[in-house]
Amino acid sequence: MFATSTSPSPRLAARFGHDAFVVRSDAPLVEDQMRRAAPSIFAEGKHSSRSERYTYIPTIDVLRGLRQEGFEPFMVAQSKSRIEGKTAFTKHMIRMRHAGQALGGGARTEANEIILINSHDGASAYQMLAGVFRFVCCNGLVVGEMSNDIRIPHKGNVQHEVIEGAFRVLDDFGVVQEHTEAMKALALQPAEEMAFATAALALRFGERAVEEGGGHVPAPVTAAQLTEARRMEDVGHSLWATFQRVQENVIRGGQPGRSAQGRRVQTRPVGSIDRGVSLNRALWTLAEEMRKLKA
Repeated sequence: MFATSTSPSPRLAARFGHDAFVVRSDAPLVEDQMRRAAPSIFAEGKHSSRSERYTYIPTIDVLRGLRQEGFEPFMVAQSKSRIEGKTAFTKHMIRMRHAGQALGGGARTEANEIILINSHDGASAYQMLAGVFRFVCCNGLVVGEMSNDIRIPHKGNVQHEVIEGAFRVLDDFGVVQEHTEAMKALALQPAEEMAFATAALALRFGERAVEEGGGHVPAPVTAAQLTEARRMEDVGHSLWATFQRVQENVIRGGQPGRSAQGRRVQTRPVGSIDRGVSLNRALWTLAEEMRKLKA
């Protein structure tokens, strides 16, 4: 499914669910690649709904400033809009790595990433989050509440504050690495794995659990399905391995299941930027709570 070239050509350039487009590359993305997938990064002005107090600075200018500080983009995504003319201003996400975190190889299995979210239509302030990218499955995690969640409104010197925020998130990665290693060293019992997957199932499909004729609409898949491994590297009973299997199955979908009416279906990937980030952070927090309980 994915190319393994380390050239600037993208690993994945496709529609991401129903609400976003995404492109990720083995090598830092060039601006032409980003423009094709996420043109709102290059918006030449703010949306007409924004007031005079709204400070407009193109995301690409901020990104160029971050590049001068050693940050490179490896993934971009952009939301769509049904409102005519608004897609050029919608929410977009950029996942970046600092120098020294750029490529996999050797014993390295993950890279730390800084996630930048912004829009030019008022849907988002500049937001900076910590993330972890797994080379084996091209999967991007979002760290939960243990890391800074930096939000910078569109006022004043936005570019300087975003760059400063990126270094604040970078400082959190020591703690992120420490907790990641603790999850890898912690073994779960089968019942604990199922408890984790059951909680994740509720996070993903809880909105379907509404009263209907005195009962609840079932989720299309079971908790046991969320623990299924997609590759040999994810087989194991550590908290980290369980977390990775569940997270990928929740976010990427593609699992066979049944609709509320009993029809055969496949679970859909999470396409919305907001929903993807919130689910990722909730799953990380769930893993953190499991780690604390087991410790």
